[in-house]
Amino acid sequence: MPHADSAYVPSGLTKPEFWDHVHDQLAPLLEGQRNWVTNLANASSLIYSSLLAYAPHFGDGERAVNWCGFYVESSLFPAPRYFKRDLTQGRHNPPTELLLAPFCGKPACQVINVAPGKARGVCANAFIDAQTKLVPDVDAYPGHIACDGQTKSEVVCPLILQQEQTAVVGVLDLDCLAVGGFDADDAAGLQKIADLIVNACDW
Repeated sequence: MPHADSAYVPSGLTKPEFWDHVHDQLAPLLEGQRNWVTNLANASSLIYSSLLAYAPHFGDGERAVNWCGFYVESSLFPAPRYFKRDLTQGRHNPPTELLLAPFCGKPACQVINVAPGKARGVCANAFIDAQTKLVPDVDAYPGHIACDGQTKSEVVCPLILQQEQTAVVGVLDLDCLAVGGFDADDAAGLQKIADLIVNACDW
């Protein structure tokens, strides 16, 4: 099957069925590939394309998902200026920022501060709390960072790596043009997908 066919969405799916379908389509794309950049690129593309094809909830312009992507802890990027953290040894130095990773949508914020006492925004809170954040109205969320002024709602899932010590390596972030664009079914389905992604990668 051509890889692009993974984004095909059958008609008549409920929300939970839709997310199970996306999960099951993503799993073969990740199989045999452990590079997190490659896997996050395919994951963001598949989720974004599938949502835009899911007419009952996200298929029209007024309710469309306008951004889907990842922010990853800066120490995991292959850049010499960042401290390289051994995830198997726990946090010797707490992370201070997340960097923009693969995504689909308009250009976005490049850096999100997660340093103690300085963190703000939905992505930072999901990362620090290691909990999915479902935000029906971003304008009402304290400290919200507006990368795109058209975004009205958001859901962010932490990427939780279970090893000798649990570590959060980043977040999966989705934005929607409608207030209340995401619900509990979306949050549950996306967290299951986030868990699949993080376990498919070498960090």
